[in-house]
Amino acid sequence: MTAGRVVADRYELSTLIGQGGMGQVWTAYDQRLDRRVAVKLLRPDKVAGQEADELRRRFVRECRVTAQVDHPGLVTVHDAGSEGEELFLVMQYIDGADLSDHLAEHNPYPWQWAVSVAAQLCAVLSAVHAVPIVHRDLKPRNVMVKQDGTVTVLDLGVASVMDADTTRLTHTGTPIGSPAYMAPEQAMGGAVGPYTDLYALGVLLHELLSGDVPFSGSTALGVLHRHLYEPPVPVRRIRPEVPESLETLVLHLLAKDPQHRPGSAQEVYERLALLLPARGMPSGAPLDPTRPFLRPHAPWPDRARTPAPQPAPLAPTPAEKPDVAAAVDEVKRLLGEGRITQAVDILGAILPTAAEQHGAQSPVVRTLRKQYAATLMDDGQYRRALPELRRLADERAAEAGPSDPQSLRYRYDAAQCLESLGDPVAALAEYRALLPYYENQYVAGDPELAHEVRRRIGHLLLALGDRGAAHDTLARLLGDVERRHGPGHPLVADIRRTLQWLGQVRG
Repeated sequence: MTAGRVVADRYELSTLIGQGGMGQVWTAYDQRLDRRVAVKLLRPDKVAGQEADELRRRFVRECRVTAQVDHPGLVTVHDAGSEGEELFLVMQYIDGADLSDHLAEHNPYPWQWAVSVAAQLCAVLSAVHAVPIVHRDLKPRNVMVKQDGTVTVLDLGVASVMDADTTRLTHTGTPIGSPAYMAPEQAMGGAVGPYTDLYALGVLLHELLSGDVPFSGSTALGVLHRHLYEPPVPVRRIRPEVPESLETLVLHLLAKDPQHRPGSAQEVYERLALLLPARGMPSGAPLDPTRPFLRPHAPWPDRARTPAPQPAPLAPTPAEKPDVAAAVDEVKRLLGEGRITQAVDILGAILPTAAEQHGAQSPVVRTLRKQYAATLMDDGQYRRALPELRRLADERAAEAGPSDPQSLRYRYDAAQCLESLGDPVAALAEYRALLPYYENQYVAGDPELAHEVRRRIGHLLLALGDRGAAHDTLARLLGDVERRHGPGHPLVADIRRTLQWLGQVRG
């Protein structure tokens, strides 16, 4: 790959600025809009165990979902797609230094700077987790410090494509990602949630304060073993000037059990806020992460302009009731083109009219509500999908009984929403309540779905730190899947790798 290549007939590659096992990052020139951008190129064939076509589909979907997150601390996504064997992601170009280089150039890193970086990251994570999205790969190389001191997070969505619903291990038994920053439950194939990003934030904060990550080693397995069983060295033993409350927070973030970490990024921010610098005049030096707190929203340096007057908004016109039949046709067309977000908006808008015309419990409205909930899930809007699914499940169960397959399916989808929303305790309880129905051939037996539910239970147990129960659950599942499908089935290989990894770590 060379400079001068044009990606998607638009982005001319200029300078290689980063390279890893799965791709490269280039500065590029947007020929259409005459601007500099950053282009990330990924090779699906570099990821073991993934089907290339499925990876491409998920990549575009995740980039579309993450592009909807509106926060100044996230890099803006301009474009995404595939070309030949590669996936490409086009982002805004950030003028600054990544946090790893920033730390190397300012060692020891002032603890006030570390607090300011972490506070900004908490603001980003809080917005991301509200979607809900889990970053999954928070580390200094994925954080940029801009000239004005503001922090920007990169690669949101990319890591989830490489990670979600797949084993964390390649065929060589090596975790995908960065073991030094990876929460134990993530590396071992457990369910991930906001608590996973908070652990990575703790590793990052420990590194800024002490100059090194809390756990390192010559092999990925060795690093993971230390994450699981060794306590981190308190940072005040290395930097006595670090406030005691900050050391306590770092240890809280690095708790082995996800349930013992802070409850949210918002909670972490509130604890950091007590240590942020007071308002004052910044030094004027670039790349100072305390500056956004010294003079919030102030221009830097002397770049203020008088904003152009904005035209007055037009008076709103009364909304016309949508044509339900035409709207349904439009939804079908949009879904066929992969334009899920627009389809969600149309479905949400036509439901009240459809209920008014056909009745709230009519088959037409039921079908639309079912499509609405499914499309919300496809669009990653789990928080909005959850109450819709619960309502559908309750209504169907009241009519056809609690073992009705459709009601159970709604509950299964609701459990997936809970898992995606980072509530492993509630998700685990729901999956366990569903499992007897799927295992009972005289009720709603579905062996394949029962296997999937048991797999998810095992992964949630890993996320909750109950490795013994997770091992027993997955070991029994392995035997059942082998008897049904034979040793060559993909699920058998997936479970076997996780058990092998878990057995090595336990040993």
